[in-house]
Amino acid sequence: MTEFAEAMNDTATRTVTLDRPLVRGEQTLETIQVRRPKAGELRGLNLRSLSELDYAALETLLPRITTPMLTKQDVAELDPSDLMQMGTEVVDFLLPKRIRAALPQA
Repeated sequence: MTEFAEAMNDTATRTVTLDRPLVRGEQTLETIQVRRPKAGELRGLNLRSLSELDYAALETLLPRITTPMLTKQDVAELDPSDLMQMGTEVVDFLLPKRIRAALPQA
């Protein structure tokens, strides 16, 4: 696999395992896929607000980039730790490669 393909594979989609599963009627969501947003999906949003994990910005963006698609009501029902997990994935997606490369690896 090429370096570019590895980088895209590594960062295109992330799976977030919820600390507290989200219940929608009879469906229970234990994991959510969060994918790298495209520029158009950031419309109407302030990048600084996203980088600060602003709730309103995440509430708008997450329905655009999650599978299964979260609604605004779903976002409101998330445990704060789960919202934080998804928000940190979003922030990581927004960082340039050179900055991510300089960060310590977990």
